[in-house]
Amino acid sequence: MSMYFNTEWGYLEAITRGFKNGMLKHSDYLNLVQCESLEDVMISIQGTDYGNIFTGDSHPSVDVIEVSLRDRLLQQYNYIRGHATEPLTTFLEYIRCPHMIDNVALLIAGLNNRKSMKRLLKMCHPLGFFDSLAAIEVASNSAELFDMVLIDTPIAKFVAPELISQNLLSNDVEVVRATLYRYYLEHFYNYCMSLGGTTATVMADLLAFEADRRSITIAVNALQSDMRPDERMRMFPSCGYLPRAALHGMATAPDTERIREICNSFVTYGKMFDNIERDVDGMITLEDRFLMVEAKKNVQSYMQQFHFGVFYSFIRLKQLECRNIVWISECISQRQTERINAFIPIPLDW
Repeated sequence: MSMYFNTEWGYLEAITRGFKNGMLKHSDYLNLVQCESLEDVMISIQGTDYGNIFTGDSHPSVDVIEVSLRDRLLQQYNYIRGHATEPLTTFLEYIRCPHMIDNVALLIAGLNNRKSMKRLLKMCHPLGFFDSLAAIEVASNSAELFDMVLIDTPIAKFVAPELISQNLLSNDVEVVRATLYRYYLEHFYNYCMSLGGTTATVMADLLAFEADRRSITIAVNALQSDMRPDERMRMFPSCGYLPRAALHGMATAPDTERIREICNSFVTYGKMFDNIERDVDGMITLEDRFLMVEAKKNVQSYMQQFHFGVFYSFIRLKQLECRNIVWISECISQRQTERINAFIPIPLDW
């Protein structure tokens, strides 16, 4: 594929690398953490490559900042998507799927708690919108939910057989989300392998790490639940570096220390648990440690050329940047500036 990569997608790769170079630098973060109000944050953001993303009548709030950041990401994604040809088009659609899954889970959880559909739709990520998303509102039972939302949508191929026999409206939404994510990762992994070349090499590493991250996180979170080992196994993606024996061990692990031992026996993820008790007090969580490693991996993907991984990595890095800005904004809004530096650094100069 690299023989004709520049002819088909060289322009889009160059544009995406330019988008990545316009991300916030260390100096930009230093300016943000020194802001005293949300209005200062908005002014500081407009001094970066984001430009004037806020309308003139925008009242300073964390929601306004988050929505504006998401809209800019959507604009950049749509530009790339609008100029793409196959197989990049399908690859870019796979990038949207996690947001579709999150949106579906959000709406199901909201409806179970009798939240307003209009309000819930505003909370959905724009990258995950699809035509029948709002149809969840009129679903009165599990069969209708599958027909209107899951079966006739882009995420239909990620619906596991065991989910079909369950009542989604009464099932744990996080279990539904985790199961959909599992099959999404496995489908995406297989698709990337079918592309071959550098794309397969780069994406195999990124998706295998993501699969292991999800498996370990699910195993740790399930320790305090009454979930059976076989139920946990059904949520573990099989495309990671951790072999099936390790996944089975984590599904039956009684505590965090056992999960750590299993991770160290197969892949060097054990260091993620180092000083985790102390770090919780210092606001560095297990999720944060994984995000730090993920950020480095996504930056490293730009060290190679002629592959689709740059598009995936850009979206992931941009999402992390939005998360960081929202975190800083929340700290300023709630006057908790002692926690303001607990965002995830992005090593763009790596």
